[in-house]
Amino acid sequence: MQRTAVVTGASSGIGAATAKRLAAEGWTVVAAARRLDRLGALSAEQPGIRPQALDVTDPRSVDDLADAVPHCDLLVANAGGAFDLAPLPDAEAETWARTYDVNVLGTVRTVQALLPALQAAKGHVVLTGSTAGRWVYEGGGGYVAAKHALAALRDTWRLELVESGVRVSEVAPGMVHTEEFSAIRFGGDEARAASVYEGVEALTAEDVADAIVWVAGRPPHVNIDLVQLTPQQQAGVGKVVRR
Repeated sequence: MQRTAVVTGASSGIGAATAKRLAAEGWTVVAAARRLDRLGALSAEQPGIRPQALDVTDPRSVDDLADAVPHCDLLVANAGGAFDLAPLPDAEAETWARTYDVNVLGTVRTVQALLPALQAAKGHVVLTGSTAGRWVYEGGGGYVAAKHALAALRDTWRLELVESGVRVSEVAPGMVHTEEFSAIRFGGDEARAASVYEGVEALTAEDVADAIVWVAGRPPHVNIDLVQLTPQQQAGVGKVVRR
C-alpha cells in the first residue's frame, strides 16, 4: 500500500519543505494549511501532494481533515508559530492564548483526530518542536511555554501510545531562517525580522525537513525520541556567534 503522510502548516517554511521532500521520496502527501492558494501551487510544483484546507484551531476543520485521510502512516504536526517577543510586563494574555492554541491545542486536536488511522497503520507522529522547548529567553515567555508544553506532550504520548505500535518523535530546531516566522512575530516588520539572522548562517527549512524525513524513515522498530539541531554558530540562546 502507498504510504500516506499528513503535513500540517504545509503552506510555507518547514511544512512546505517537508511536504516536497516526502513526495520526492515516494510518499503520498496530504499538505494541510489555511492558505489553499499556496497549497495549490505546492501541489502543482510537486506531484504526489494533495492540498487540504486545515485550521488547527477549528475542531470542525480538523474533523474534516480526518474524514479526508482514512489511512495515515505519518503525521508531521508542524503547524505553529510565535506572535510576539514581549517581556512579561508588556505581554498580552490574548497573544499567549493564541500561541498556546496554535502550537499545543492545535497539535492535540490533530493527533486525536488522526489517531485511529495512525493506530491502524502502526504509524508515526513527528512533532515540530523547538529549542524553545528546552531553552528560555527574555521576551519569549508565551512561545517558550507553548514549546515546553509540546515537549511534555511528546514524552506523554510516547508512554501512552507505545503499546499500540505508534511511534512518537520530536524534531526541535534552533534558529531557522524562513520567509515568515520572524516577520509574523514582529507584526510584518521585515527589517526587524531580517536583523535576527544578521551575521548567522541559520538553518533553512530544508535542513529541518531533512531531519524530519530521516526520523520518519527509520525502521519500524526504531523510535527517535528527539532530534535537536542548531546552526553551528548557535550554542545556546545567549551564545550566538555573529560573523
